[in-house]
Amino acid sequence: MDKRVKVFTDSTADLPSEQLEALDISVIPLYVTMGDKSYRDGVDITTQQLYKMVDELQSLPKTAAPPVEDFIAAFKPWVDQGYDVVYVGISSKLSATVQNAMVAASEFEPGRVYVVDSQNLSTGIGLLAVKAAELAMQGISAEEIVEKLTPLIPRVRTSFVINTLKYLHMGGRCTSLQLIASTMLKIKPQIVVKDGGMVVGEKFRGKDKKVLDAFYEVHVGDGRNVDLERIFVTHSDYQEGAEYLAEKLKSHLNPKEVCITSAGAVISSHCGPGTVGILYLER
Repeated sequence: MDKRVKVFTDSTADLPSEQLEALDISVIPLYVTMGDKSYRDGVDITTQQLYKMVDELQSLPKTAAPPVEDFIAAFKPWVDQGYDVVYVGISSKLSATVQNAMVAASEFEPGRVYVVDSQNLSTGIGLLAVKAAELAMQGISAEEIVEKLTPLIPRVRTSFVINTLKYLHMGGRCTSLQLIASTMLKIKPQIVVKDGGMVVGEKFRGKDKKVLDAFYEVHVGDGRNVDLERIFVTHSDYQEGAEYLAEKLKSHLNPKEVCITSAGAVISSHCGPGTVGILYLER
């Protein structure tokens, strides 16, 4: 008989608690440090609290991967109960999280803990973690789950439109010149996850709906490449924009499921308020 499988992800997967509960996915939080205080993403700090602190202190938090000990402490009780573990984490090009998980996995007997580098962020990770959990519920072995997930990794399409470059600038991910130019021209850039990293795509201008329509056109188009089983619309403090895009997806593509989710504190500390994205698997 195959061993039972327990699926883990990290807090940057931005999955809502109802979904985590329904699919029995456990979350290992990354850390957010403001001043000399450290908070666990989604446990000790919310996105709203984060933005309030940034406004008050006029500085950005630092984010950090969970230490190896956090992974061992999370995995061990399950392995001890006879479960195998599959952990799906944030791109190794964006964080040391997956690396630390691999070190933790090596502390267990070989074949007990599997680490999947999503090469992605936010619900781009979430799409893979949900798939892993659904397979685990079907009684599929950990090794087979990883075999089935691996070809899906390059098929995840993740893109966001950013309302302000201030956060990317404060975090050292865009120059002062880019910030001034985008502020003066009211440019809202598209961020695309490519090969496990982030690149700037199109640059949009205009009122909110015009920007969202242009972003949809570029990222979704006629939808013929979109796997319609599940699409995520993820936002940071921009519910209205998320609902607008979700309705558009429903009326244009009629997918089985469109999930609106909120970005946690770690993802939000890099993208800033007013960010919204569409994340899907390519057919």
